[in-house]
Amino acid sequence: MELGVRAGIDEFSSSARINQYERGKHMPDFLTVCNLAKVFGVPAAYFYAEDNYLAELIALSGQLKATERKALLNFAESLIGATEK
Repeated sequence: MELGVRAGIDEFSSSARINQYERGKHMPDFLTVCNLAKVFGVPAAYFYAEDNYLAELIALSGQLKATERKALLNFAESLIGATEK
């Protein structure tokens, strides 16, 4: 219930809604995902990652300053370039 309330869901329905999200019965709308992401301290994209490595990369990049994210992007691009040669 606390998670739902912290994400801006009405106190009386938060426990049931979070339970439905966890069980996959319903999917939260994007605004709710954004609110949940704030609670967990991760970018909203984290919840849409296709695998755990990508999710972790997204979570970590969300903790970086803009200049550090740019450096990470440049590094990732250099890795792709290195594997294509």
